[in-house]
Amino acid sequence: MGKDKVTEEYGSLLFTDQVMQERLPKPTYKELTKVIKEGKALDLDIANEVAHAMKEWALEKGATHFAHWFQPLTGITSEKHDSFITPKDDGSVLMSFSGKELVQGEPDASSFPSGGLRATFEARGYTAWDPTSPAFIKDEVLCIPTAFISYTGEALDKKTPLLRSQVALANQAKRVLALFGKQATSVITTVGPEQEYFLVKEEDFQKRPDLVLTGRTLFGCAPAKGQELEEHYFGAIRPTVNAFMKEVDDELWKLGVPAKTKHNEVAPAQHELAPIFEQGSLAIDDNLLAMEKLKLLATHHGLACLQHEKPFDYVNGSGKHNNWSVCADGKNLLEPGANPSENLQFLVFLAALIAAVDKHADLLRVSVSSAGNDHRLGANEAPPAIVSVFLGDELDEVVEGLINDEAVAAHGKTRMDLGVPMLPDVLQDTTDRNRTSPFAFTGNKFEFRMCGSQQNLSDPNVVLNTAVAEQCDEFATLMEGKEGDEFTAAALEWVKKTLRDHHRIIFEGNGYSEEWEQEAARRGLPNFKTTPDALPQMIKPENIEFFSRYGVLNEAEVHARYVSKAEQYAKLLNIEANTMVDMAKRMYLPAISEYSSSLAGSVATKAELGLEARAERELVTELTGGIDAIYDAVADLEAKNSDARDIVDPQEECDAYRDSVIPAMEVLRAAVDEMETIVAEDYWPVPSYNSMLFWV
Repeated sequence: MGKDKVTEEYGSLLFTDQVMQERLPKPTYKELTKVIKEGKALDLDIANEVAHAMKEWALEKGATHFAHWFQPLTGITSEKHDSFITPKDDGSVLMSFSGKELVQGEPDASSFPSGGLRATFEARGYTAWDPTSPAFIKDEVLCIPTAFISYTGEALDKKTPLLRSQVALANQAKRVLALFGKQATSVITTVGPEQEYFLVKEEDFQKRPDLVLTGRTLFGCAPAKGQELEEHYFGAIRPTVNAFMKEVDDELWKLGVPAKTKHNEVAPAQHELAPIFEQGSLAIDDNLLAMEKLKLLATHHGLACLQHEKPFDYVNGSGKHNNWSVCADGKNLLEPGANPSENLQFLVFLAALIAAVDKHADLLRVSVSSAGNDHRLGANEAPPAIVSVFLGDELDEVVEGLINDEAVAAHGKTRMDLGVPMLPDVLQDTTDRNRTSPFAFTGNKFEFRMCGSQQNLSDPNVVLNTAVAEQCDEFATLMEGKEGDEFTAAALEWVKKTLRDHHRIIFEGNGYSEEWEQEAARRGLPNFKTTPDALPQMIKPENIEFFSRYGVLNEAEVHARYVSKAEQYAKLLNIEANTMVDMAKRMYLPAISEYSSSLAGSVATKAELGLEARAERELVTELTGGIDAIYDAVADLEAKNSDARDIVDPQEECDAYRDSVIPAMEVLRAAVDEMETIVAEDYWPVPSYNSMLFWV
């Protein structure tokens, strides 16, 4: 029986383990497997053999170039294409690719964000092959996932600290497992990123400079209809969108990206793509590939894919849920089992995770901070800016029982009779789901829901991995040397104490409510509502020491990320302010003036006929007032944006954009949006929300 198309094509553009087995000599394959799975050092002779096999495979697939594919501090991916050709004396060329070219590259590091680590004239940087993430072919280019570092060895990318954090967690988790008599060979995190996005007509996208330049609409009055009918979520997928989604699946499957679920989201024109879980850093690589393919393939269908956290006001924005767990030799350490209260190993890792989130809630908040995500967090469509943990009914009872030294009975799933004989009984889970929680347990993993749709998930996973490693370290250090009943008693006491000490972070209620914000303040939980509020937490001495202690980021690298985030925040808002000014001056004011002049002409003509034209007169008066208001708001925004740009200190510049520029932007938007409600559609220079959200 022949293979189906999906099985035949899945991973066909990925240098998979199967391909390596087929093409590499057995000793080479064995050594490379040790490098990938056990973190052994890579020998150059092995690299040469891998490079030759990789090149031959890529040439057979039609590739002509190779590229080191890396993730600078911009958060997106970068690549420089080099051909395989080597000229020969006879005028012909040889297709070659060496182990050195596979293992190390040298892109110009001067033009990437460095947060002050590198001066513009200090251009040298290095890329280093990450063998844990398979090479792939994209657009006839062999892409090799790599880390990116400076000439002096500091991480200039998102991947390097992520890999370091995974090593830190693996090392400390193995110590914990050893106390339970388990010698784990491999400990990995698993991540499943749920990617939300919007689709609009490409022609509408091209007519809106704000969408083109900033990824979101900076103007737009409320549509006549929003998401209040709740009809789009899981609704029938329209043919154009379905064709697009099908092509996305096909292309991602060829790259070995395990795209699994696709559906309409809550807001009109909003959708979601979710994969099957993968090893942490690989899942993030694949998510970045998916984001790239979503944008590229949308154009094949006359669409534009918007990945900004808040492309449209008045409807939900987009997030990216980071489903996280940790596994040892293929077994999920967050699997509660039939009776969680008697599963001591699970309770240790659960307590470690709860403590990690509580102790480093500030860094988790920083990890998801951005100008785009500030529009979304705490807006009754996403979790609040307050970090808390939701456990669900069963685990919450277990935790309360441990804290109060009370026995807890196992729940187990129950069957629900639906009262219709032909319908099967439904198995009810032991816990409900809480979509208002930032960090929710969902059966055998935690879902971190604060992440923004366009962000690189490395940042939150670096914090999470390192924070859990710290708790595992503390537990192992206290318990090492204890055995048998002594260890069991001490471990259980540690679990109880840890849960008591960090109980404040657990919240089972409605995270959207004002009451929770007040309660969180009483509990002493941090509430950093904006990016400028959160950023200083990153460079607190204790947080710098925390990252440094586990070899994830040194002091210079932490400061660089702080500066880079601050600069990106200010630069994005500067672009938004400039775009608003340009659109107001060159699009909205001329359009409103033209419509006003047309109405004024109508009033004059009717006056000659002895007609009053009261409605037109009032409209002209209102339009004239609106023109003046827009003109004044533009001048104010220009002045405040100029003042903010002149500030040298990164934090002070961010504060100025938050406190001065954003309010000025809101005033200008309100003035323009008010005019949109009365200017004739034929005169309005850009597509409206009504036309963009409901016509794909």
